[in-house]
Amino acid sequence: MSTLVMKFGGAALGTSAGLEQVLRIIADESKNWERLLVVVSALDGVTDMLLDAAQFARIDHPRGYRRIAANLRTRHLALIDQLPLDRPDRRTLQADIDQLLSGLLDDCLAIANNLNEELSPIHSDTVVAVGERLSARIIAALLRQNGIRGVAVDGADVLITDAVHGNANPDFGLTAQRVDAALLPILQRDMIPVVTGYIGATAAGVTTTLGRGGTDFTASVIGATLAADELWIWTDVDGMMTADPRQLPDARVVPDLGYSEAADFAYFGAKILHARMIAPLAEVSLPLRIKNIFQPGQAGTLISADQERGKPKIKAVTSVQGLAMRRPVSGSLAGVTRLVGNTLFKTLGMRSEVLIASQSSNSSFICLVIPTSIGIDGVDRLQRALQAKMAEYPEKMPWKIETVSLVSAIGTNLHRAPQLLSRILARLEAVEIYGIALGASNCSLSIAMAQEDAGAAVKRIHELIVKSGSGSA
Repeated sequence: MSTLVMKFGGAALGTSAGLEQVLRIIADESKNWERLLVVVSALDGVTDMLLDAAQFARIDHPRGYRRIAANLRTRHLALIDQLPLDRPDRRTLQADIDQLLSGLLDDCLAIANNLNEELSPIHSDTVVAVGERLSARIIAALLRQNGIRGVAVDGADVLITDAVHGNANPDFGLTAQRVDAALLPILQRDMIPVVTGYIGATAAGVTTTLGRGGTDFTASVIGATLAADELWIWTDVDGMMTADPRQLPDARVVPDLGYSEAADFAYFGAKILHARMIAPLAEVSLPLRIKNIFQPGQAGTLISADQERGKPKIKAVTSVQGLAMRRPVSGSLAGVTRLVGNTLFKTLGMRSEVLIASQSSNSSFICLVIPTSIGIDGVDRLQRALQAKMAEYPEKMPWKIETVSLVSAIGTNLHRAPQLLSRILARLEAVEIYGIALGASNCSLSIAMAQEDAGAAVKRIHELIVKSGSGSA
């Protein structure tokens, strides 16, 4: 049976016009596919509001988290007031929203009653999960009102993960069992499950979250487990772009990418995709399309196995913050790498991500990349944690820590194109380069540099892409 999984992001769900477009797309595609499943994010900005509520609870500030709950109620009710819902359906949906927000207040009170120096990731996950649960109920109600049999499904009942709260990893075996038990019966009854993205649960039933952009990850895991024919990610841009269009107005859509290219693209700064979502798709060769919800007729970007081959070519350039560590004398890279890896896991819930490590007789250098899925404060959090750790052993750890930029050229088979790589570096003649790394997938060339040099470097590399044919070897 033909199966399509579609994911809708928070930017598309936050207005009545966006929701009406979501409804039209689902209605149209339900005619083209035998089985259709929808995964949804929280409304734009809601996750950050919920994280703030958890922090207010941690410092026992009830007015703060109650105000956030009240603002969330006002925002969601104002949204459904603009939707074409019958009065009984509207009242039912309002009751669901009030019940979820009442549970949010109970969770915040539990945090306040168990004051700790730091907010427990377990409690944080419980609080932020409310955002997706609110949006899933709104979408399901809107579908039912328009004659489409939709039902909200809690991702915590489907996606089983480990206990790394805030950045959990799916257990594919247990998740497959839950998909068979919870989703297949709904699909077999010609209904459309509206699944909450971003959230899962441990085998013991404790709520977890998958990290920033985790709704993409949810969609890819479910799509791969269902053996779907395609996965579509609906967003408010036309697809993956050759550069950030907010920085470079001449950025254009990348029509196609391979899985490895897409993974590096996401890892090194493209905020449209969650970096970890690509692996499940590549495992089963499930095609992924990135499409604009307001321009559904446009092709967008196709990510598939067919794009894994081809002549060397630069397709995009990205920039992301990194963390550099310098030591004025030669020292043990192994020791500091272990320290960094342990601190990374304890602070951000991620494994060691050392990108560049170099050593000479008179200095040592290490550079880390912090994926955008960690959140905008990831670099600052890690820097503070490392500085605190090194302060415990100043005589053994004379390392200087600084933030840097990692500018990455993303493309195909870069290891086979020394002339292309030399053209990239020639464009950076005036830039002081701290370190260079060719990614293991041979789809990215990353260059560490001062933050003030990143904008010019991105622009110069992008010129190789936009000039006809010059992005190729």
